[in-house]
Amino acid sequence: MDNSFFAYIQELELIAFFSGFPLIYVVILFASGCFNLKQDFKDRLKQLLSFGYALVGTLYLGLIVRNLYPGYSLETIQNPYLTGWGILAVFFWIPALSKKTMISLMHSLVIFSLLVKNQLMQLISNSPDINMVRNNMKIYNISLILNLGTFSCLLLLTFVLNNFKKR
Repeated sequence: MDNSFFAYIQELELIAFFSGFPLIYVVILFASGCFNLKQDFKDRLKQLLSFGYALVGTLYLGLIVRNLYPGYSLETIQNPYLTGWGILAVFFWIPALSKKTMISLMHSLVIFSLLVKNQLMQLISNSPDINMVRNNMKIYNISLILNLGTFSCLLLLTFVLNNFKKR
């Protein structure tokens, strides 16, 4: 029971960090296509999507490192493949990889599928737990806020740096 509980907690951590990105991705692409924006600004928004995702991955890596220190080992990680998958998001800092924003979307969809799986399991269950559904939705909202916040911070940072360079 203990191991499955910790595995579930680590799965929720992954969902909290990465599951909100697909919606942010779609909204940003939709907004950049609907509004009359300059092409270079649209390109900047698309590029910032991958960097925002990389920032979320870096924050997740920081959480993993924080949880491992002190006195913990890699054996405390219950879902090593999923944890490794989440850590791979830091590779989106690499400019060649960040230009392909579709890859960051596909990467996040793996984690988003965990959320969908959890919700479907509750839907088809004989005795669905409404508290678990609420918990998953709260965590998804946290993920949306985190991903939107990282994207907004990077967008603000690029505006500040561009104005600083112009002066």
